[in-house]
Amino acid sequence: MESALTTNWLVGYLPNSMGGPFIPVNQTVGYLARYPLPMAARDPEATKARIFEAAVAEFARHGIAGARIDRIAAEAKANKQLIYAYFGNKAELFAIVLERKMLHLAEAVPVDPDDLESWIDRLMDYHADHPELLRLLFWEGLEYGSAELPHESDRQEHYRRKVAALRDGQDRGVVTDAIPAADLLFLLTALANWTAVVPQMRRILVGEEDTDRDRLRASVKEAARRLAAR
Repeated sequence: MESALTTNWLVGYLPNSMGGPFIPVNQTVGYLARYPLPMAARDPEATKARIFEAAVAEFARHGIAGARIDRIAAEAKANKQLIYAYFGNKAELFAIVLERKMLHLAEAVPVDPDDLESWIDRLMDYHADHPELLRLLFWEGLEYGSAELPHESDRQEHYRRKVAALRDGQDRGVVTDAIPAADLLFLLTALANWTAVVPQMRRILVGEEDTDRDRLRASVKEAARRLAAR
């Protein structure tokens, strides 16, 4: 009599732990017991998290065109086919990575029109601790220019909420309404971010000692205060 291990059949496809991208699962449970599925197939959320972190590092280092899915897969210890299954093509993966990183920034450092200097402080601290985000944004700018972005409607909604926070501050009279809220947000973030984007210019122009950086930060906050003052 055949055992249950040789009579229980499954239907579908699963990642192949023996080297190929996929195997048809018209194999017996006994075969699967001999050749267990890799951890990637057993814990998809952990695999997605590893792929995401590997993609952040790869895109920040090489941009969209220079990034390689093979390197992301190797770093994440994941089957390359899983990356396409979970995230789509390379451009889609980049868009997802940047969207999630920007969402994290929005949650960690919300725009605060009532205390713009503190917001500038926290924004500069965030980018010092997470330099990959501005690198991703610059790669996006270099590769897309002014062309429409993947998931652009999501990006617009992301910024719409930030602009609304500043516009509320304008309506309450805590920041100037002489500059449209969207323009003001663009100018304030440029002030806060530029020092992290071009550290070589900061070093040459301002200096690289701690006192130089403290002075520059104070200058950035003063410029932001004056820009937004009523």
